[in-house]
Order: sequence, then C-alpha cells, then structure tokens
Amino acid sequence: MSNLYAGIDLGGTKVACALGSIRDGIAAQVTIPTNSWEGSQRVLERIGDAVEGLIDEVGQRPAALAMGVPGLSDLDRGVTLLLPNLPQKWAGVDVRGPLSSRFGCPLFLINDVRSATLAELTFARKEEVDTMAFFAVGTGIGGGVVIGGELRLGPLGQAGELGHQIIIPDGPLCGCGNRGCLEALASGTAIIAEAVRMLIGGECPRLHQLTGGDPAKVDAGAVAEAARGGDESMRLIYERAAYFIGIAACNVVVTIHPELVVIGGGVARAGDLLLEPIRRTVGERLKMMPPEGIRIEPSKLGGEAGMLGAIARAERAFLSAGPGS
Repeated sequence: MSNLYAGIDLGGTKVACALGSIRDGIAAQVTIPTNSWEGSQRVLERIGDAVEGLIDEVGQRPAALAMGVPGLSDLDRGVTLLLPNLPQKWAGVDVRGPLSSRFGCPLFLINDVRSATLAELTFARKEEVDTMAFFAVGTGIGGGVVIGGELRLGPLGQAGELGHQIIIPDGPLCGCGNRGCLEALASGTAIIAEAVRMLIGGECPRLHQLTGGDPAKVDAGAVAEAARGGDESMRLIYERAAYFIGIAACNVVVTIHPELVVIGGGVARAGDLLLEPIRRTVGERLKMMPPEGIRIEPSKLGGEAGMLGAIARAERAFLSAGPGS
C-alpha cells in the first residue's frame, strides 16, 4: 500500500483535514470549526483528534503531515510567528512538536496561499508548468510563485506575497501597515467598502434591492450580482479592482515572466467580470514582452485547494528529506 499524507488547512473559522497522496488525491476528509477562542493548544488537540478519525476511517497512518497556516511561520522549527486573523496572533506556537509526537511522523508548515499555489500546480495543471504566478483574491490578497516547476518559498516561506506590491505610493492604508498595497486597493474588503459607500449614497439600485439597503449584507458576491443586474457603479468597482490586479500581474510578468497567471480566491468567483478587465489591462500595459504569450486563467480548484496543497507539501517534503529525517 502506498503512503498516505495528512493535509491540514487552518483557517480563522474552520479547519479542513484530509488524508491522501499526489497520485490518488484525497482518500478521506473532514472539516471542524476552528474555535480559536479555546487557545492554540486545544485547537491543535482537536486537529489531532480529527486526523485520528480519518486514520480510523481509512485504516492507515500518514507518513507525514503538513499544515497550511494563514500567516508567517518558521518553517525550519515548525513554529508559527504571526497569524493575524487568530486570537493572540498565534505568536510562537509550536505546531510541529505536539502533532509530530502524537503521530510519530514529521510535520511541515506552509503558508495557506502558498499551499493553494502548490495545489494548483500539482493537481489542477496536467500540463507541465515551468513558471506560474497565483493571485488569491479574497478578504485580502495572497499569492504564490512557481519557478522552474517548483514552488518558491524563500527563507521564511513568504516568497510570493503578491498582494503587498505597492501599486500606489502613499495610497490607502493596508492591513500590513504599508500604504498603497494591491490588497488595500483590490481585495474583497476594498470592493465591499466602496460598494457600501455607494449604497449609502444611493448610487446602486440593484445592490439596494439585493441587500434591502443593509450595508451589513453587502459582500463581493452581491456586488458582482448587482453589476450583472445593471448597476454600472458596481461594474466599475470590479473594473477598478481588476485594473489594479492587472498592473500587479504586469509587475510579476516583467520580473519572472510566467507562462501562466492564475486568479483564485472568493472574489474570483465573479468570473469574467474580474478576469476580462485583468486580461485587457495586461494586454494594454505590458510592453517589454508579448502579452499574448501570457495565459491568465481562473483557478481550477475550489474549497479543497488548501487540503490538497498541504498533502502535496507533506509528500514532497517527506520524500525530499527522507523517511529517517
């Protein structure tokens, strides 16, 4: 029987766990609430319980585990450094120690969006991809880069923070503390904030109809639906966000010249409302190389991307390090 690997996708509200392999995909999976208010150690205990349940289901223990985390971690020590969307920011939490001890196998960490990038490369792209950039457009904007067919992590696992390119110097304040980052201009949060401003100003009748005029009910999906339903102001919000993403994509293209740029994340569910203006911007603003050689495509993976990427991370790291490591 071939090895199985455990992939864990730690999020602010839920944790998705799976056993599987690169060859066979997911063998079993389960999702549990994060309940981060319980504290990091209790969360790790419940993740362990969830993985134990999967082991019982498939009758096989994993050769290695990997966890995608929403923030910064020390990959060498298996310790989280800063997970901004979790209480107490999970600063200095030893993830590897308790889970490696419990399951008798190594555990590897990876940033959650780098994990999704790895999943896209490994499971969604049957053709060989040498160089790729991945933009995850959701509440924030994350990213990842593939160079020479390998996910580029960098010394802290943070290579590919495409959402924190500075697009407008001295632009709006970003959550990272800088100004003018792509995330501050084109994320779901930025889209919603602008839509709420227009809703209050009475500039979007279709959005008002969809939400009953309640700003709390405005999300990126409602903005997209209103845009398709005739709200020109909502279409222009997506057009503006796509323009900034297109500029960021141009920056990446002239730096690493990827053959493929993938747009994923919740906001990308808007489809061509977002993708077409991105493609148009790249076509208009990319001058140093032919834009027709750059494919800009939506992600092929849905909610399983984090688990699949973590499985791939566990398997690749385990085989690279060797079973005795």
